[in-house]
Amino acid sequence: MTGRISYHAGLAAEDQVAQIYVRSGRAIAARRWRGSCGEIDLIARDGANVIFIEVKKSKSHARAAERLTDRQIARIYGAASEFLGGEPRGQATDVRFDVALVDCHGRIELRENVFAA
Repeated sequence: MTGRISYHAGLAAEDQVAQIYVRSGRAIAARRWRGSCGEIDLIARDGANVIFIEVKKSKSHARAAERLTDRQIARIYGAASEFLGGEPRGQATDVRFDVALVDCHGRIELRENVFAA
């Protein structure tokens, strides 16, 4: 039962985050996009730029951030690279990696370009 509740809470969090991006003028290109390397929660477009968004839900924003592991980051990079293979500019596409942290009260903290060097 707990797994099902967590699954639906995760979907609801992703929907809330998607609405924020749409309200800011960015189109959602994909939800739960799956490639051979893994899944990306949301993919948005900002003009020709692509934004890959990982949504993390937990009791607090800090705990949600702690749940993003190096292994997940590698999976996100791999899946993003695969997605970009279908873009007109391929790997030369301008991209950004965002993380959306959602706490138990539904408050959302967006962290833009979190994987930038």
